[in-house]
Amino acid sequence: MSDDAGLLDEVAAELLVLPPARFTAARNARADDVAGPVGRRIARLRKPTVAAWAVNLLVRDGQLGEAVELSRALHEAQDDLDAAELARLGRQRRQLVTALARRAGELAAAEGTPLSGAMIDAVQKTINAAVVDSTVAAAVLTGRLVAPVDLADLESDALGAAVAGSVPGVVPAAGPRDDLAARRARKAAERAVREAERARAEADRDLAGADKRLDSAREKADRANERVDALRADLERAEADAAAAAAAVDAREGERASVVETARSAARALERAEAASDDGEGA
Repeated sequence: MSDDAGLLDEVAAELLVLPPARFTAARNARADDVAGPVGRRIARLRKPTVAAWAVNLLVRDGQLGEAVELSRALHEAQDDLDAAELARLGRQRRQLVTALARRAGELAAAEGTPLSGAMIDAVQKTINAAVVDSTVAAAVLTGRLVAPVDLADLESDALGAAVAGSVPGVVPAAGPRDDLAARRARKAAERAVREAERARAEADRDLAGADKRLDSAREKADRANERVDALRADLERAEADAAAAAAAVDAREGERASVVETARSAARALERAEAASDDGEGA
């Protein structure tokens, strides 16, 4: 590979993991910095689709390379397996692809660009193509995808169009393994899948328990709020009753004061009358 091609590949790998909204400005700035023939080639780099960008993030994360290695180990270990075992390994691969696509979605969301259902589907197809086809794996693992890859639609020049910069050859296969190494690889792969399945099942159980406890807490909170509302209504009624009773007391106190004054006036009138009567008798 020439120095120019190597520089183009290096710049493309840097740019194609940037959020798509930042790609164009960053590409133009890098093209201006590099200038010359390579700068012009950088300026022509295509903006990646969101699905391709998410796969590039997954490559940078390192998990896709591990999955390709695991798939190769399973493939080499399956020669002496029966149809039922092969079917089980196929299911494990599908679970692995789904888990990796979910991880790509998490990485994309963390960068501020959540994936739609259609984008997740395109990511899954690209990961599956990399897992089952070594040529596609070599291209995808560059981390320079500008478009997703679908084995069903792959033509002779489609892979080159999906990768920015140079397209590598097939990823070298691992050296020959003896039967013991193959069985060990198969068992390690199966154990990894079982552990992942067990962890997922435990997480699902924990989530179900958390949801149940949350529902219970919400019910208790609702009942408590209902009691608070009822107590507030009782308090409002009691306050209204107390206000009415206080007003009644004020009215009765005013009434009593009036009666007392009337009684005092009557007593004074009686005293005057008695005094006048005594004076008349004396005369």
